[in-house]
Parts: sequence; structure tokens; C-alpha cells
Amino acid sequence: MKLTWAGLLALAGTALSHAYHDHDEIPEHVRDELLKKWDQEWAFSGISSFAHLTPVKCLVDPNQRYDIAIVGAPFDTAVTYRPGARFGPRAIRAASARQMPGAAYNVRAGINPYSSWATVKDCGDIPITPFDNGLAERQMYEAFLELGTRPAVTPSTSKQGTKGISAGKAKLVTLGGDHSVALPALRALYQIYQKPITVLHFDAHLDTWNPVRYSAYWQSEQSAFNHGSFFHKASREGLVCNLTSAHAGLRTRLTGVDDGDYANPGPEQGFMRIHADDIDELGGPMGVVDAIIKRIGLDAEQPVYLSVDIDVLDPATAPGTGTPEPGGWTTRELIRILRGLEKLNVVGADIVEVSPSYDNNAETTALAAAQVAYEIITSMVKAGAGEDLGGWYGRKESLTAKEEAPEPGWLNVKQELIAPPGPSKFQMRYQNEN
Repeated sequence: MKLTWAGLLALAGTALSHAYHDHDEIPEHVRDELLKKWDQEWAFSGISSFAHLTPVKCLVDPNQRYDIAIVGAPFDTAVTYRPGARFGPRAIRAASARQMPGAAYNVRAGINPYSSWATVKDCGDIPITPFDNGLAERQMYEAFLELGTRPAVTPSTSKQGTKGISAGKAKLVTLGGDHSVALPALRALYQIYQKPITVLHFDAHLDTWNPVRYSAYWQSEQSAFNHGSFFHKASREGLVCNLTSAHAGLRTRLTGVDDGDYANPGPEQGFMRIHADDIDELGGPMGVVDAIIKRIGLDAEQPVYLSVDIDVLDPATAPGTGTPEPGGWTTRELIRILRGLEKLNVVGADIVEVSPSYDNNAETTALAAAQVAYEIITSMVKAGAGEDLGGWYGRKESLTAKEEAPEPGWLNVKQELIAPPGPSKFQMRYQNEN
């Protein structure tokens, strides 16, 4: 039988490709060559993990360790309006495609969160049943507890890593899913930290409703578990430190003919409330930051849970959500606020209510959620850097305006110049309410 030149070349190629078998030791120079040739990805290529991190199923591999774990909670059978957030984790991961570890340096924070001291892993999704919400609650709680109790890669004795009450402990960033996933997350955090958790809640809605709001007649144990009543339930269980917790971005309608939802006594009424409109009276995003920090404090021994419902944004920029409310903040305003909160002792976070079936062709809702996750992870990593990385855009906090600060510009406006003179209407209202 005759072989053509093409056939000979094909055989030669096959022989070369099988030159090293599984049981052979691969020479180091061959490994180096393969890495140089193929160890890269484009933003549009590869498996759709968060920020192109190597995906792992942490729940089935107890040897997986991390400092920060990203975990999906694809659950949406506790919504009161539009379902679809079970596809949120997938959409947020896809929207994070341009956050490649080698190209993710955060200029405002002076750090690349994926290429620093912290081990950040995408731990995949919790396999949550859509058939039984009681079972779903249990699955999420056990998953959060399992993932949250594993020792962090960075020990408490290291110069790097978070200090205080969260030293040596892993942190979870959850991609929802509807907002009810926060309840099992808080239950797990309470077990881990053995004390009530401070909650910073960004949302158009209160989510502290008494479950009877939805039906005073048709009640069951499971009907109380929904995405509008989970903070009420968490407060009754003693999971939340109400006197240091806060809502931000509110613009919800109340029940009845008065403000009874605000005024009636209840376990959840201790939350401070910042409405969406208050951003104007407070002088912009940094005024909101100041109000939040004044409320929560920077106590290293008090754990803070950051919960972001994407509907805190206006539906003009984030239409892909289950309960949209006009009049919300812009993506830029929310991100600016989150950046100003980098010193809070955040021990866990969620980004929830992304419902991609209602998003637009440009996926602006999922993109906003992916950016929110990036900012939260950045702040977590920066908090454990073990050195002063500077403030905004790498500026050291010790710089003085006269001697060392850069030339004046919009990036360098001093905070006192944008703060409102004297108490605002919001501040006076808050003082009267409390």
C-alpha cells in the first residue's frame, strides 16, 4: 500500500503527539513550552467561571481551601413577583468575563484582588431543590456552614489576611438567586461567629415585612420564608444586630393608609433607613457612605454582612430583576458607595435578584452585578493586605493637601468640600426617628 506525503506527515504528527504517555515523566522544558504556548485565555473564551477563576466543586471536595469563596445559590421559588433569578449565578459569571486575574488591577484600591495574598475560588453552585422550600432552606444553610467553617488558606498568625473576629476564617460571596438566600447565610454566620450579625442591606425594598403582610389568613411555616420577610424572620431568630444595621436605597411602597410599616414596633424596626432620594440631601454618594459608617462603625470584632439586591439600581440601568422600582440609584453611584465602604468588617456578602430573562441585550444588570462582586472582593482582599495601600487611586491617607497631594482635580476633591453644611433633612429625620 502506498502512502502519500500527507499520510506520512499525519503519521508523524500522531507519533509526536503520543511521544509522552501518562506514565512517562514529562520533561520540564516541554511543560514550560506548553505553558508559554497555551496558558492564556481571551475574555470571550474558556469555561464560564467567575473572573476566569478555575472552577471547583468545593462542596464535594473537603480538601478545597480558600480565603474567599464565590458560590452560586440558584434559587427563586420564594419570590413574590417575577421569577427567574435561579439563572442569576450563570448570568453574573458570564458578565464577569473581562475580570481576568491577570488584568484585574483595581486602580481605586491599589490592588489586584485575584493576584494578591488571598486565595479566591469559584466554588460552583449549591444544588438547591426547586420543589420544596423547606428543604431548600436546609440545603443552603448546610452548604453555607460547610463552606464557611473551613479554615482559610491564610492563617490568623500571618501578617496578611483579615484580623479581629474574622482572622483565619474563610469568607463567602454568594451569587443569587432571590433574596431569601440571605436567611440561611445569616444562620450560618451566626453559628460561625456566635453573635448577632450587623447587616448592611442595599435594596429598593425593606425585606423586613411581617409575613402576614402577604396573607393574614393563609399561613404556614413555609409561607413565612419568602424574599420579602427573611430579615423579619432573621431578627426574630436573633441573628441580626438591629441597632447597627441599615437599609440603603429604599423607595418601596408601604401597606395600609399610613406609615405603620415604619412606626409599628417590631424586631426589625432598629434598622436605619436611607432612602434613594436621600442621596441628594446627603450631598452625593460620599454622604451616604458617611451615614452608613457612622451607623455601623469600624469595629473589627463586629461582623458585617453586606447584602445587595440589584433592584437598588434604577431599572433604566438594571431592568433584569424580579421586582423593579423606578427612581433608583445609578450603577456609578452604587459602586462609588461600595468603594467608600472598604474599611467595614465584611465577613460575607451576597448579590441577588438578577433575573436575566428580563435583562436587555447588553446585559447591563448582570454586568452591574459582576462589578459589584468585584468591588466587594477587592475590599475584602485590600482589608487583609497587611500594609497601607493608600486611599482613592493609590493615594496614601497620610498625604497632606498642601505638601504631597496631586494637583486639584475631580479625583482629589476633599471630602469636606462636598459634604452638606450642617445637618441635612435626612439627618434631622433620622435623629427624630431614633
